[in-house]
Amino acid sequence: MAARRPPGPLRPHDPSRNAEPPPDPRRDLGARGEALAADHLERQGYRIVARNVRAGGVEMDLIARRGPWIVFVEVKTRRSVRFGSPLEAVDRRKQARLVRGARAWLAEHPGRRPRRARFDVVAVSLAADGRAEVAHLPAAFDAEP
Repeated sequence: MAARRPPGPLRPHDPSRNAEPPPDPRRDLGARGEALAADHLERQGYRIVARNVRAGGVEMDLIARRGPWIVFVEVKTRRSVRFGSPLEAVDRRKQARLVRGARAWLAEHPGRRPRRARFDVVAVSLAADGRAEVAHLPAAFDAEP
């Protein structure tokens, strides 16, 4: 049996160990884009049901209702088109993940089962001067391959 060591000297409390993680510019950019997208959708008559929801291992940016529709919204925010347009970022692989997440979310919320569901994409482009351009593409893709 190994001998137990006596406890080491007490260390002063280091508040940095419990501090918030440093800001992430990409996360801040995404959050700003999602807020702008939600505002845009609400002005168009959508009611935001959920934000940044995880279901089926997939994060969905916004879930909204409008009439008989439940709308799963992917928001893409860019400062430039150097890496492609925001709409190009929602490729087939991303679409399949969103469909999987939507199905899981609907299964977890049977009381919210809609008559119709669709997938929209909102592209937010932020200019260097702070101006934002929001483009909404309703029914951007189908759940069927």
